[in-house]
Amino acid sequence: MTEITTATAQLALDTIYQKPTKGIPSWLLNVMEHDHIDRIAGVPLGTYREKPEETYNAMQRALGTCLLDQYLWNNPLTMGSSAYQGGQHGATTGAEQIVRDGIVIDSPEAVVEHMESVVFPNLKKTTDDFDEDAEVRRIIESESAIQAKLGPAILKSGYGFIGFPSFAYGAYGYINYFSAYALYPDVLERHFSLQADYCARRNRAAAHAYAEGNLPPLYRLDHDMADSRGTLVSLDSLERIWFPHFARALEPILKTGVKMIWHCDGNLMQMVPRLLDCGIQGFQGFQYEDGMDYEKICKMKTRRGDDLIIIAGVSVTRTLPMGSPTDVKREMEFLVKHGPRTGLFLGASSSVTPGVPWENMKTFWDGLLYYRDQGRD
Repeated sequence: MTEITTATAQLALDTIYQKPTKGIPSWLLNVMEHDHIDRIAGVPLGTYREKPEETYNAMQRALGTCLLDQYLWNNPLTMGSSAYQGGQHGATTGAEQIVRDGIVIDSPEAVVEHMESVVFPNLKKTTDDFDEDAEVRRIIESESAIQAKLGPAILKSGYGFIGFPSFAYGAYGYINYFSAYALYPDVLERHFSLQADYCARRNRAAAHAYAEGNLPPLYRLDHDMADSRGTLVSLDSLERIWFPHFARALEPILKTGVKMIWHCDGNLMQMVPRLLDCGIQGFQGFQYEDGMDYEKICKMKTRRGDDLIIIAGVSVTRTLPMGSPTDVKREMEFLVKHGPRTGLFLGASSSVTPGVPWENMKTFWDGLLYYRDQGRD
């Protein structure tokens, strides 16, 4: 880890260690409206598209960002002035036909066929061939390179290199995948088990990278497993075929001092206690309008009885795009008032998409700087 030489990076590190601090550090803001990026960065309009990485990082510094995990400098390029302008349609974004390795995925049986004939053998081989030493070097080099780009004022924490079993709806589409989940649970559990075998090896390497690279001991896990109604599958089924392999995959990290937090999308309340049982030590995100009870979560404890690390987010689906500056200020006050006394970061609940009024964005920005410098007082 780069030597801490700035007050903002030290504030982030102290908060990770849950030490008492005067200020409340801010977490990255992935602002996606190009004019807002340029305006915050203090550069002429159009600069982000010409110099995206440089401008994005200048925006983070101007916002007063103390902690950044996911490095998203090119993500806003998928957005135009008002809408997504990404690439081809995929399995979950309107593809007319889903084909994997020559197999047309048009039924749950096709999902099973592809898993058993292609995915399972590939996972076994990937696990057997995995080079843990090379992965340790890759993680340290990648994290160090991003830290150098961010500069000393922003602390880079972990994202993207700790693995766990995930749903494969992105490969097969929601209907095909979840139909297979319901009809062939033994096959799906085999998939989770093989993923856990591979992830356990990856995570042993990650644990070594944290120790050898002296990386900041915080990592954010990210996988969408809920919608506005609740978990995408029943909690009972997760208990039977997913959670045991999830916990097994994370064991190498749980033996270290690294604190893993979970990104919340949708209404994840049913899963929160079970995630804590597995060793998760905090949360980020919170779609309050879908039923995520921020106050209740902030009062919960880790399985060791410690307070949680919370990255509290002003709502990007409600308050920022549709509220007033007063609403933004009120929500920030609420998040600070009910957040944990130590281990609290402030940010947005997710990416800030185009359409947020500048007055709301400016109020949010001012609030982040205020709480960073003044704290709760």
